[in-house]
Amino acid sequence: MAIFSDKVTTAFELPGHRVVANLGIVRGIVVRSRSIVGSMGAALQTLFGGNITLYTQLCERARDDAYELMLRHAREMGANAVIGVRYDATEVGSGITEVLAYGTAVKIDAIE
Repeated sequence: MAIFSDKVTTAFELPGHRVVANLGIVRGIVVRSRSIVGSMGAALQTLFGGNITLYTQLCERARDDAYELMLRHAREMGANAVIGVRYDATEVGSGITEVLAYGTAVKIDAIE
């Protein structure tokens, strides 16, 4: 579960808040591979076309894990928000993918 899910955004500002400290870049990196069983199941799904749910679930888990690692990194830096959040994915080998979630850790205060 996100530690400050309502204070994480792809934007560079949060309405109703002001950034009082920029703490730097935070990231969460996950490297995943497909299992033999998952690859065979996904291959069967490709025969019928449409969404390949086994890969969709793998991608969702990898993104969620990278996101949570990024939030943990932000918390360790003393942040109470993360702005400018982005995702990136790179195939680092056959069937091996890196998923990166990154953003800027900040301290924010509510505007009164």
